[in-house]
Amino acid sequence: MSISEQELRTMIREAIARHRGGSSPAPPPAPPAPARAEGIHIHASHSLFVLSPAPDGDCVIEPGHRCDHCGYCKSLGH
Repeated sequence: MSISEQELRTMIREAIARHRGGSSPAPPPAPPAPARAEGIHIHASHSLFVLSPAPDGDCVIEPGHRCDHCGYCKSLGH
């Protein structure tokens, strides 16, 4: 028994429709839900302190070293 590619495709579509319980095509997927801004909470470790700009000098965290402007003194250390 030889069948054409089109006949095979038709048979497969019919079998899938029977398996799904209908012959209508699948409904389009629902669009993704938008993100809700009110549910977002920023963790304290992401905040930075506002410090006045200081001239190059000793590091606030390690006074024995020169400041290299890493910003560690502006955070909670996380």
